[in-house]
Amino acid sequence: MGRTLERKKQIVEEIKGLLNEAEMALVLDYSGLSIKEMSDLRSRLETSKGVCKVTKNTLMRKAIDGDASWSNLESLLTGTNAFVLVKGDVGSAVKAVQAFQKDTKKSETKGGLFEGKLLSQEEIKAIASLPTKEVLMAQIAGSLNALSTKLAIGINEVPSGLGRALKQHADSGNS
Repeated sequence: MGRTLERKKQIVEEIKGLLNEAEMALVLDYSGLSIKEMSDLRSRLETSKGVCKVTKNTLMRKAIDGDASWSNLESLLTGTNAFVLVKGDVGSAVKAVQAFQKDTKKSETKGGLFEGKLLSQEEIKAIASLPTKEVLMAQIAGSLNALSTKLAIGINEVPSGLGRALKQHADSGNS
């Protein structure tokens, strides 16, 4: 028994809602994955606010139809696809997918879409190699702290240097 037209419309609306919130989409070939493995992938994605959605390509086409930001996804809609939609930490989600693929050795990333741009395998790997948001924030904070410390030392050094020069001049007896 197939899905009713009404149920298909609900699925398309659900996908549209997920796409409206998402920043990035990855397309995975999920053939050969068990339900347990798909559940494992979904649980890995929860921490980075990613969602793994398995749907027919025709329903995904209907969901992206007329949406310029997702229209480039069309070229990836062949075969058996699972769609990873990320609305949070993009780097962590890509790392989670790649760790899952490394562990299972069954799934393959066909490509992705970020800010309307189609991503190659190399670009997806580059995103995964980026540090997490928290690490980047810590690095920026450390840099700002180091800069302010150097600035404070520099500002303090001006009067200290002037004082030393005046003392040296006074000690030398030259008036």
